[in-house]
Amino acid sequence: MSESRRMKVVGFAGYSGSGKTTLVEKLIPALKLRGLRVSVVKRAHHRFDIDHPGKDTFRHREAGAFEVVVASQNRLALMREFEQPAELTVHHLIAELYEGVDWVLVEGFKHSDLLKIEVWRAASGKPTRYMSDDFVVAIATDSPAHLPEATLRPVLDLNDPDAVADFLVNNQERFHYSCEDRLG
Repeated sequence: MSESRRMKVVGFAGYSGSGKTTLVEKLIPALKLRGLRVSVVKRAHHRFDIDHPGKDTFRHREAGAFEVVVASQNRLALMREFEQPAELTVHHLIAELYEGVDWVLVEGFKHSDLLKIEVWRAASGKPTRYMSDDFVVAIATDSPAHLPEATLRPVLDLNDPDAVADFLVNNQERFHYSCEDRLG
């Protein structure tokens, strides 16, 4: 296994409205300031499209192309059409990423076997997951005094992305990931 595939992967799990997207959004520049290359994998629970009717790539897909890759000197996008609905695991999506990435931040996939940080707010009224999910290695919250059960897991300040970045970097050995190990 090449060292370039020794990326680190961490999930961010929590209910809708808990602050996952905001935390990931602020964590990206915090890690980049440390000289790290960051990618994101995000679960979409509904049909979505990044293309628009009338555009060449849209027309190619409508004509039946299995994959359309569009690129400029600044960006690349791959659109793949499945002939039958496909349930891709988070591991399949990570395998699609560029090999030279340092960290992959995964938003969603709360039932995956990835190590993850639970994002929780007491004001949401939603339950926590850390008591029943052995893959939760830390909790990021704005209300630590309201956690329903004491924990030995680190409790991170949801509103301090630098502290979350420090936790990740200081514990990076725990988050090493190999696609080959996960996909066989």
